[in-house]
Amino acid sequence: MPAFPASDTFFTRRLAAKGNPLLIAGPCSAETEAQVLATARGLQALGNIDLFRAGIWKPRTRPGSFEGMGSVALPWLQRVKAETGLPTATEVATPRHVEEALHHGIDVLWIGARTTVNPFAVQELADALAGTGAPVMVKNPVNPDVALWAGALERLERAGISNLAAIHRGFSTFAPSRYRNAPTWMLPIELKTRFPHIPLLCDPSHIGGRRDLLLPIAQKALDLDYDGLMIETHPDPDHALSDAEQQVTPQRLGEILSELKYRYRSSNNAEYLNKAEELRQKMDVADREIIEALARRMALVGELAEYKKENNVKILQLDRWNEIYSSRPEWARRAGVNEKFVAELYKLIHVESIRRQTEIMQRPE
Repeated sequence: MPAFPASDTFFTRRLAAKGNPLLIAGPCSAETEAQVLATARGLQALGNIDLFRAGIWKPRTRPGSFEGMGSVALPWLQRVKAETGLPTATEVATPRHVEEALHHGIDVLWIGARTTVNPFAVQELADALAGTGAPVMVKNPVNPDVALWAGALERLERAGISNLAAIHRGFSTFAPSRYRNAPTWMLPIELKTRFPHIPLLCDPSHIGGRRDLLLPIAQKALDLDYDGLMIETHPDPDHALSDAEQQVTPQRLGEILSELKYRYRSSNNAEYLNKAEELRQKMDVADREIIEALARRMALVGELAEYKKENNVKILQLDRWNEIYSSRPEWARRAGVNEKFVAELYKLIHVESIRRQTEIMQRPE
């Protein structure tokens, strides 16, 4: 397989050159050569796309659905690069995919969500990629598991692959959601704290699953300091063979990109810096008060546990928990605080309260 120069760092180099987030676009699936080239020409006309993406091998949940054109489509991506100058990217799931993609000059590879969940598959890909220097993007696993996502990146790094990026494409959930895959923003943020040197990209197409959600999701990602976006585009989205509802035409993509607000990471304005520091100091005081209030609450939990133990009473009092879970969000609403946030907060408080009571109840006499 051809090797990329060891000094090549596709993502960081382009980020430094642009000063703006990376923009990756292209169809969910490469369906025909004409469709691929029409999309690429439309994206080239936008003038700000960094990387053309297209699925060649499509891992589908059930057999019989469109699973991509396979190796026959690789020359189409070669032609995209030759005619438009756009670097190309495709998903790989096996060592054979890696070998064929690199043999056809594909510039960037990505590991999909269904592959990231399997450490054995990731290790096989890491072994196949070792020594190539190929840039690799890693999507989050299907389920909300930061350890699996981090583990995939670590396996690649241990194989000597340093030219990496992470892609946040949302997580499956059984809870009702307006999203195809719930963004669960705190998980990619946690990953970013573990791997600050690896660019973090957002895939609004797979998070939203609908065209009307692309703009707000992309804006949220940029506001959270993501390093780039991957958005699916198709010359005729309604007739796409896969993920039709979430794809947009290159023209519509251009409109979405023009509506995005690119904000500064910080400001050198003295007035802003002074005011921000003043507010942060006030937040520090508020945080200290919150922690002191939690300490007082846990002390009361401890007293109650001792009293239960003396009277041989069980830890869990379901009526009391139901009363707390219904009343605290209502208190939050009256105070102008997000009710769902407070409900989730009290779930954590309840878990810690049970842990504390269990510790006391099991303490030897």
